[in-house]
Amino acid sequence: MTLPARPLVRTIALIGSIALLLTACAPASGTASEDRPLVAFYGDSYTLGTGASDPSERWSTRISESRGWREFNPSRNGLGFVNNRDALRADLPGQIIDADPDIVIITMGLNDVFSYDRVGEGMREQIEDDFDRLRTALPDAAFVVVEPFWYTAERPDSLEVIIEWVRDAADDIGAEYVPGASSWIQGRRGEMAADGLHPNDEGYDLITQRIDAALRELGL
Repeated sequence: MTLPARPLVRTIALIGSIALLLTACAPASGTASEDRPLVAFYGDSYTLGTGASDPSERWSTRISESRGWREFNPSRNGLGFVNNRDALRADLPGQIIDADPDIVIITMGLNDVFSYDRVGEGMREQIEDDFDRLRTALPDAAFVVVEPFWYTAERPDSLEVIIEWVRDAADDIGAEYVPGASSWIQGRRGEMAADGLHPNDEGYDLITQRIDAALRELGL
Protein backbone atom coordinates (compact mmCIF):
# COMPACT_ATOMS: atom_id res chain seq x y z
CA MET A 1 0.00 0.00 0.00
CA THR A 2 1.37 3.39 -1.01
CA LEU A 3 -0.10 6.37 0.79
CA PRO A 4 -0.41 9.69 -1.07
CA ALA A 5 2.02 12.43 -0.14
CA ARG A 6 0.40 15.15 1.96
CA PRO A 7 1.79 18.68 2.13
CA LEU A 8 0.28 17.89 4.49
CA VAL A 9 -0.19 17.13 37.31
CA ARG A 10 2.91 17.92 37.50
CA THR A 11 4.35 15.65 34.98
CA ILE A 12 2.29 12.57 34.10
CA ALA A 13 3.97 9.63 35.80
CA LEU A 14 7.57 9.14 34.79
CA ILE A 15 7.57 5.49 35.78
CA GLY A 16 5.76 3.27 33.28
CA SER A 17 5.24 -0.41 32.89
CA ILE A 18 8.41 -2.32 32.02
CA ALA A 19 6.44 -4.34 29.53
CA LEU A 20 5.35 -1.19 27.74
CA LEU A 21 8.89 0.12 27.55
CA LEU A 22 10.16 -3.14 26.13
CA THR A 23 7.53 -3.23 23.41
CA ALA A 24 7.17 0.48 22.70
CA CYS A 25 9.42 0.59 19.65
CA ALA A 26 8.88 -2.88 18.27
CA PRO A 27 7.15 -2.95 14.86
CA ALA A 28 4.24 -5.36 14.64
CA SER A 29 5.19 -8.72 13.23
CA GLY A 30 3.49 -10.58 10.41
CA THR A 31 3.85 -12.21 7.03
CA ALA A 32 5.49 -9.98 4.43
CA SER A 33 5.66 -7.24 7.06
CA GLU A 34 7.79 -4.97 4.91
CA ASP A 35 4.90 -4.67 2.44
CA ARG A 36 2.62 -3.19 5.11
CA PRO A 37 2.56 0.56 5.91
CA LEU A 38 4.70 1.66 8.83
CA VAL A 39 3.04 4.11 11.23
CA ALA A 40 5.06 6.09 13.77
CA PHE A 41 3.57 7.60 16.90
CA TYR A 42 4.98 10.73 18.52
CA GLY A 43 3.41 10.87 21.97
CA ASP A 44 3.56 10.59 25.73
CA SER A 45 2.29 8.07 28.29
CA TYR A 46 -1.22 8.12 26.79
CA THR A 47 0.22 6.83 23.52
CA LEU A 48 2.75 4.54 25.21
CA GLY A 49 -0.22 2.89 26.94
CA THR A 50 0.65 3.50 30.60
CA GLY A 51 -2.27 2.33 32.76
CA ALA A 52 -3.36 -0.43 30.38
CA SER A 53 -3.38 -4.00 31.65
CA ASP A 54 -1.26 -5.09 28.69
CA PRO A 55 0.52 -3.33 25.81
CA SER A 56 -1.93 -4.93 23.40
CA GLU A 57 -4.71 -2.81 24.97
CA ARG A 58 -3.16 0.54 24.12
CA TRP A 59 -4.92 2.46 21.37
CA SER A 60 -1.89 2.75 19.05
CA THR A 61 -1.45 -1.01 18.89
CA ARG A 62 -5.15 -1.71 18.39
CA ILE A 63 -5.40 0.91 15.65
CA SER A 64 -2.32 -0.48 13.92
CA GLU A 65 -3.35 -4.13 14.13
CA SER A 66 -6.87 -3.44 12.87
CA ARG A 67 -5.41 -1.81 9.75
CA GLY A 68 -2.54 -4.18 9.13
CA TRP A 69 -0.02 -1.43 9.87
CA ARG A 70 3.41 -1.97 11.37
CA GLU A 71 3.74 0.07 14.55
CA PHE A 72 6.73 2.17 15.62
CA ASN A 73 5.94 3.73 18.99
CA PRO A 74 8.84 5.35 20.87
CA SER A 75 6.47 7.41 23.07
CA ARG A 76 7.71 8.21 26.57
CA ASN A 77 6.14 8.76 29.98
CA GLY A 78 6.19 12.39 31.07
CA LEU A 79 7.35 13.71 27.72
CA GLY A 80 6.13 16.85 26.00
CA PHE A 81 7.28 19.00 23.17
CA VAL A 82 9.30 20.72 25.90
CA ASN A 83 8.46 18.98 29.17
CA ASN A 84 11.18 16.55 30.32
CA ARG A 85 12.77 16.56 26.88
CA ASP A 86 16.25 17.32 28.20
CA ALA A 87 15.84 15.19 31.34
CA LEU A 88 14.82 12.16 29.29
CA ARG A 89 17.35 12.91 26.54
CA ALA A 90 14.51 12.13 24.18
CA ASP A 91 14.68 12.96 20.49
CA LEU A 92 11.56 11.22 19.27
CA PRO A 93 11.42 13.18 16.02
CA GLY A 94 14.91 11.90 15.20
CA GLN A 95 13.89 8.32 15.95
CA ILE A 96 10.80 8.68 13.80
CA ILE A 97 12.78 10.15 10.92
CA ASP A 98 15.23 7.24 11.11
CA ALA A 99 12.30 4.78 10.96
CA ASP A 100 11.10 6.38 7.68
CA PRO A 101 7.38 5.74 8.25
CA ASP A 102 4.54 6.02 5.78
CA ILE A 103 2.28 7.64 8.38
CA VAL A 104 3.09 9.85 11.38
CA ILE A 105 0.53 10.35 14.15
CA ILE A 106 1.34 13.08 16.67
CA THR A 107 -0.41 13.05 20.06
CA MET A 108 1.78 15.31 22.16
CA GLY A 109 1.08 18.28 24.42
CA LEU A 110 -0.56 17.12 27.65
CA ASN A 111 2.61 17.26 29.77
CA ASP A 112 3.58 20.64 28.37
CA VAL A 113 0.80 22.16 30.48
CA PHE A 114 3.15 21.69 33.42
CA SER A 115 5.99 23.57 31.73
CA TYR A 116 3.93 26.38 30.26
CA ASP A 117 4.59 28.95 33.00
CA ARG A 118 8.33 28.33 32.71
CA VAL A 119 8.67 28.18 28.93
CA GLY A 120 5.83 30.28 27.55
CA GLU A 121 6.22 31.29 23.90
CA GLY A 122 9.33 29.13 23.58
CA MET A 123 6.99 26.13 23.61
CA ARG A 124 5.26 27.29 20.45
CA GLU A 125 8.63 27.59 18.74
CA GLN A 126 9.54 24.04 19.75
CA ILE A 127 6.24 22.68 18.46
CA GLU A 128 6.77 24.42 15.14
CA ASP A 129 10.37 23.22 14.95
CA ASP A 130 9.34 19.59 15.57
CA PHE A 131 6.61 19.70 12.94
CA ASP A 132 8.80 21.40 10.36
CA ARG A 133 11.66 18.97 11.00
CA LEU A 134 9.42 15.93 10.57
CA ARG A 135 7.69 17.25 7.45
CA THR A 136 10.97 18.27 5.80
CA ALA A 137 12.61 14.91 6.48
CA LEU A 138 9.50 12.86 5.59
CA PRO A 139 7.95 14.66 2.60
CA ASP A 140 6.02 11.60 1.39
CA ALA A 141 4.52 10.62 4.75
CA ALA A 142 0.90 11.24 5.71
CA PHE A 143 0.69 13.32 8.89
CA VAL A 144 -2.15 13.22 11.41
CA VAL A 145 -2.06 15.49 14.45
CA VAL A 146 -4.43 14.72 17.33
CA GLU A 147 -5.48 17.44 19.73
CA PRO A 148 -3.55 17.01 23.02
CA PHE A 149 -5.22 14.64 25.48
CA TRP A 150 -6.41 15.79 28.92
CA TYR A 151 -7.84 14.04 31.95
CA THR A 152 -9.24 16.26 34.77
CA ALA A 153 -12.57 18.04 34.79
CA GLU A 154 -10.71 21.31 35.30
CA ARG A 155 -9.09 22.68 32.16
CA PRO A 156 -6.17 25.06 32.76
CA ASP A 157 -5.95 28.07 30.49
CA SER A 158 -2.54 26.87 29.32
CA LEU A 159 -4.15 23.76 27.83
CA GLU A 160 -6.24 25.88 25.47
CA VAL A 161 -3.18 27.87 24.41
CA ILE A 162 -1.18 24.69 23.68
CA ILE A 163 -4.09 23.19 21.74
CA GLU A 164 -4.16 26.30 19.54
CA TRP A 165 -0.40 26.16 18.97
CA VAL A 166 -0.57 22.48 18.02
CA ARG A 167 -3.47 23.08 15.64
CA ASP A 168 -1.71 26.01 14.00
CA ALA A 169 1.51 24.01 13.57
CA ALA A 170 -0.48 21.15 12.01
CA ASP A 171 -2.03 23.58 9.54
CA ASP A 172 1.38 25.01 8.68
CA ILE A 173 2.68 21.62 7.48
CA GLY A 174 -0.55 20.54 5.81
CA ALA A 175 -1.27 17.79 8.35
CA GLU A 176 -4.71 16.35 8.99
CA TYR A 177 -6.02 17.46 12.40
CA VAL A 178 -8.26 15.54 14.82
CA PRO A 179 -10.04 17.93 17.21
CA GLY A 180 -11.73 17.23 20.53
CA ALA A 181 -9.33 14.68 22.01
CA SER A 182 -8.77 16.76 25.15
CA SER A 183 -12.34 16.05 26.23
CA TRP A 184 -12.58 12.35 25.37
CA ILE A 185 -11.78 11.05 28.86
CA GLN A 186 -11.72 14.35 30.73
CA GLY A 187 -13.24 13.84 34.18
CA ARG A 188 -14.39 10.29 33.41
CA ARG A 189 -13.34 8.36 36.50
CA GLY A 190 -14.54 5.06 35.13
CA GLU A 191 -12.04 5.28 32.31
CA MET A 192 -9.03 6.08 34.53
CA ALA A 193 -6.48 3.69 36.05
CA ALA A 194 -5.90 3.44 39.80
CA ASP A 195 -3.25 6.18 39.66
CA GLY A 196 -5.90 8.69 38.59
CA LEU A 197 -3.58 9.99 35.87
CA HIS A 198 -3.75 7.51 33.01
CA PRO A 199 -6.51 5.70 31.14
CA ASN A 200 -7.39 2.12 32.07
CA ASP A 201 -8.40 -0.47 29.50
CA GLU A 202 -11.85 1.12 29.22
CA GLY A 203 -10.27 4.52 28.69
CA TYR A 204 -7.98 3.20 25.99
CA ASP A 205 -10.94 1.49 24.37
CA LEU A 206 -12.74 4.83 24.21
CA ILE A 207 -9.67 6.55 22.73
CA THR A 208 -9.34 3.71 20.20
CA GLN A 209 -12.94 4.13 19.08
CA ARG A 210 -12.60 7.90 18.69
CA ILE A 211 -9.32 7.78 16.78
CA ASP A 212 -10.52 4.88 14.65
CA ALA A 213 -13.57 6.90 13.61
CA ALA A 214 -11.44 9.98 12.89
CA LEU A 215 -8.97 8.01 10.77
CA ARG A 216 -11.78 6.40 8.81
CA GLU A 217 -13.12 9.86 7.96
CA LEU A 218 -9.65 10.73 6.69
CA GLY A 219 -9.50 7.57 4.57
CA LEU A 220 -6.84 5.91 6.71
